Formats: sequence, C-alpha cells, structure tokens
Amino acid sequence: MKGDGFAGTTLGINGLGRIGKLTVWHHAARKHFSALAVNVGREIGRDLEAVCGLIEKDSSYGSIHRFLFGVDAEPCVRILDRGARRLEVAGMPVTLLQEARNPRDIGWREQGVRVVVDATGTFSDPTSPPDDPRGSLRGHLEAGAEKVLNSAPFKVKDEAQPLPEDALTLIYGCNHDIYDPMRHRVISAASCTTTALAHMVKPLLDHLHDSALMTASMSTVHAATNSQMVLDNVPRAGAKDLRKSRSVLNNIILTSSGAARTLEEVLPEIAEIGFMADSVRVPLSTESLIILNVTFQSRIEGGRSAIDGDALNEIYRLAASGAQKGNVVYSEEQNVAADVKGMRAAVVIESVETHTRTGFVEVDLAGVPGLDSAALADLHATRIRVPVTHAKIFGWYDNEYGSYTNLLGDLAVHVHRNLP
Repeated sequence: MKGDGFAGTTLGINGLGRIGKLTVWHHAARKHFSALAVNVGREIGRDLEAVCGLIEKDSSYGSIHRFLFGVDAEPCVRILDRGARRLEVAGMPVTLLQEARNPRDIGWREQGVRVVVDATGTFSDPTSPPDDPRGSLRGHLEAGAEKVLNSAPFKVKDEAQPLPEDALTLIYGCNHDIYDPMRHRVISAASCTTTALAHMVKPLLDHLHDSALMTASMSTVHAATNSQMVLDNVPRAGAKDLRKSRSVLNNIILTSSGAARTLEEVLPEIAEIGFMADSVRVPLSTESLIILNVTFQSRIEGGRSAIDGDALNEIYRLAASGAQKGNVVYSEEQNVAADVKGMRAAVVIESVETHTRTGFVEVDLAGVPGLDSAALADLHATRIRVPVTHAKIFGWYDNEYGSYTNLLGDLAVHVHRNLP
C-alpha cells in the first residue's frame, strides 16, 4: 500500500479481533500515523511473543510480511520494549494496552491519541453516556480521544431516542464529505455489506434519476463470522436466530441483514424506495457476494427499454474510472470468490452477469391513493400498462481486509486530517 506520509500522532485501536488486527495491518503499511496504540483490555496469550504471533499470522491472508511485501519478505513483527509492551509491526511502533476494558478507563490521553477506532463490536449505541458501567463509545472521548469511529452500525437501544447531533454514519467514497469536524465526534463506519452495497447503489442514483427506481432488494452470500458456531451448539438464552448456533462448517445458513436500514443513513434518498436485504452465510473465511435486484420504470425507445445490461454496465464503468475510482472496480472477467481476497476495492462489479428483463405492469389508477376522482372521471380508461425493467447486478467484496478494513482506514485518515 502506498504510504501518505507521517502525520506525527498515534491512532488508537480498541480490540484485536478480525477488524482490529487487520486495521493494525492497514495502518502499519500505510504509515499516515506515526504510531499505534492497541487496547486489548486483558492479558492475552502466554507472553509478548504470542501476541507477536497473533499479529503476524492470519488464516485468511497468510503472514503479514508476505501479504504486504511479497513472498521473499522477512517477518516484520518484533518486540521493541518488553517492559513497556512496545512492538514494531512493519516498521510501525505499536504499544499494547491491557489494563482497561471500559473505554473511559483506557489511557488514550497519555498515549497522545486523538482518533480511536473501536473494533470490538461491543459498543454500538451512540446515546449511551460515557459513564455507562458496561462501557460506551463516548467513554473513549472521556478518556482523551476527540473522535471515535465504530467498526459496526449504530444500534440505539431506545428507538424513541433520536440519533445525537454529534453522531453520524459515514462510508468513505459515498458520503464522507458530509463530515463536519466541528460537530461530529462519534462516527459509525457502517458494516462490510453496507459498504459494498452503498458503492453499488450510488452510481445508479448518480446516473439515473431516482424517480426511475421503483424498488430494490439485495441478498449477500456472506462469508462466516465469529457470531457463528464451529459445531452445533446450544443457543444462548433469548437468542432470536437459532440458525447461528448451527455449524458454520457444514451449512448454508439463512439470516437477516441490517444493510438496508443502514444504507438509508448513508444514502437518504433510498428511503423512498422499498429496499429489502437478507444474508446467506456460507462456509468461507472471507470474500462475499452481493446480488442486487433493482426494478426501474422504463422508457421504451426504438422498441426496447432505455435501461438494459449494457447501459447499467456503462454506469459502473464510468463510476470505476471517475467519482468512485479505487472503490468501485469494473470487471469483465469471470471471477470466483478467491479472486477478490485482499483486493483493494469496496466492490467488484461482475459485469458479465449484469442482465435485465423488461415487461409491462398493468396499473389500475382507481386504486392509486391521492388521485383526484374528478380527474379520473375524465380519463377514457383507468387501467394503464407501464413498462418495467428488472435488473440483476452482482458485486464481489472482500468483507474483511480488501473492502471494509481499507475503507475504514481511509475514513480514519480523513477524520484525522480534518481534526479541528
């Protein structure tokens, strides 16, 4: 990854799970920040050598040195100062913090941290006060940070409460430009699926008038996550989705997705379109696929719909070379999941599979709410045939490093560069 210069400050990372560790990888390679402080909140492993091994190796991507620098690279994680729990990762100083699990007790101020990425997945309610005994995102602010980015969607427990004015959801390359450094302090980076989905939907909204979109839905064929069981197990008390207690190794598992709701926070105009989302978990460690279904009200030109597979592919080709360059990749190859592992892109459009079908829907105007009865009486007929085009668009994404962690890293750098 191309570096963009030392910025002379330390990035805080809370959590060393999947996204936490890969965030260390991203910033160790990028070197926008001059150091990292990683909080794990407890003793992990037998010794610091075990922690180095945890950071160095990965079952999905291999070793960090080979992943970042090639097959001939030497191991790049070592201990600098055992007493201070100070490591070096690909030349980046990394301090390990182990004393506090509650964000308000983490020593961000003492570490010189202004921006924190919370990658625990534990704290998701931006309305929770900093002194919540169970911990909260705002605890990071009380501990000395100025901005906190959550690597998960917000979940407000009391739905009657509005989202606080200093909180918002951002996806880099879609709506990060609405970030106001004087106002916003608590930021959600949405989810891996919403990140890819937003980059699939945005070109349609940018290039087609949104009134042409009638409805949309998506299914993500999604790699396994740590919320699933390796083998069949007893579900926890009150569990709503019993399927997540079934073996991830042996099953295709249907489950829900919050991507549609979060998408409305990023692209508000989508709220007018009846958008649905669901997820199908499959036994892969990473790499996922969005199947986006969109229905358009069509114009018939020369006996055919103005919206067809070629027109949609041209929209994505323009997005990939223009406004969303580096985030949308337009592919004319026949890909499989393994081909996008580690690929630096929010989404890879599988253009060879983009296809449409146009038909006619008969609409009874008498049943449309809000139409004036007198106006209807003047019509010769109240039943009309409307041309409708259904489109199916496929988008690959590496739900861990390639798509989500890289864009989370872009967002962290954007927030840091615009600190007041």
